[in-house]
Amino acid sequence: MKKFKMPKQIGWLLPGLQVKRWFALIFVGTLLMTLGILILFDIRPVFYTMQFISKVANIISTEWLAFGVVMIGAAFFFKGWRMTNLSILDLPDNKDSDILLENLYRKRKLSRGPRIVAVGGGTGLSMLLSGIKNITNNITAIVSVGDDGGSSGRLRESLGILPPGDIRHCMTALADDEDLVTKLFKYRFDNGEGLEGHSFGNLFLTAMCEITGDMASAVKASANVISLRGQVLPATLDDMKLAAEMEDGRIIHGESMIPEANGHIKRLFSEPEDCKALPEALRAIEDAELIILGPGSLYTSVIPNLLIKEISQAISKSKAKKIYVCNIMTQPGETDGYNVSDHLKALLRHSGVEHLVDAVLVNDNLPDLPYEKYSEKGQFPVGLDIAEIKKLGIDICAKNLVEPSKDGLIRHSAKKVARAAYYWFRKEQKNG
Repeated sequence: MKKFKMPKQIGWLLPGLQVKRWFALIFVGTLLMTLGILILFDIRPVFYTMQFISKVANIISTEWLAFGVVMIGAAFFFKGWRMTNLSILDLPDNKDSDILLENLYRKRKLSRGPRIVAVGGGTGLSMLLSGIKNITNNITAIVSVGDDGGSSGRLRESLGILPPGDIRHCMTALADDEDLVTKLFKYRFDNGEGLEGHSFGNLFLTAMCEITGDMASAVKASANVISLRGQVLPATLDDMKLAAEMEDGRIIHGESMIPEANGHIKRLFSEPEDCKALPEALRAIEDAELIILGPGSLYTSVIPNLLIKEISQAISKSKAKKIYVCNIMTQPGETDGYNVSDHLKALLRHSGVEHLVDAVLVNDNLPDLPYEKYSEKGQFPVGLDIAEIKKLGIDICAKNLVEPSKDGLIRHSAKKVARAAYYWFRKEQKNG
């Protein structure tokens, strides 16, 4: 049996688009105008029209005649409505314009999604945002600004700006056309005096920063250029740099140097220690319904945000549901030998607040691992020590969060992590 294919124009009647009301308004207005014209001509057109319909009805059944008239009228109506929209938006009448309907439906639906704040940095945060943007448009990413390595470090040192690298990753993750923006922002110059090694995205944000005056304004202006679903905010506009006190007493300065110190971190601190939080970040935390910490490098991506006292206190006071996404594998130089509870204790210790998270999201499905590759890098699975976690008064949400990568290693799945955090949030909402 041949499958019936629904006409694309019917898509305009899908719930949530907020256009059916305007369809109805146009229809009523057209009907009233028609009635007014008929009254103006003493209803004679109605009389002649009914006479014509009566003659046609003697040849064709009334049901088929009515159906034909309705379908012809509907076809004209939808065609006119569609072409009006395309004309106003200056879009071509081809297959590409069908994206308009899809984008409109997605925008209307996602705009009613929960207000989510994601706190972190590095590739972990950008991975999470790639999944979250398919759940809601009401996203705020609060990004750590302690990076001092690579292209970001060079720009920071030479121009005195906040490092753009992690912010760039988050912006590409939230972009409507993620693939294109990623290719553009990741493009690195292989040669050229002063350009070699820099990514286009870092240079773009640096230029915007010079134009607008600070990184927060630069990101806001850039968001209009690349069409972001949500907003990206630096945790602070202060020149925040990281330092770590090791268990053997050494003090290591610089984020990029901490994992290379080959030791165990006793405590992490910022220089200066009294960095001020971005006001917009504090407002986002206050208004949030769900706050997600991590995943990502514990000491160089997640905890740096919590060293800003205003952010830690705002998260603690927030009425939002709060969950920490724990890493799958340990990270050499940062979390060697750590279990899940060790990650949580480090977060609580550095934040200096009590009610930081309600639950921890952990992976419960570890497929066959290329242990040789991992052991060579000094990485091992993060142990799930349930008894210790319960002592902290933190719930455990265990789900399958992984997907294989091209290099054969295990990585978080953006879609799985985002859905798991969202379903936990919905469940907590229902439970009060």
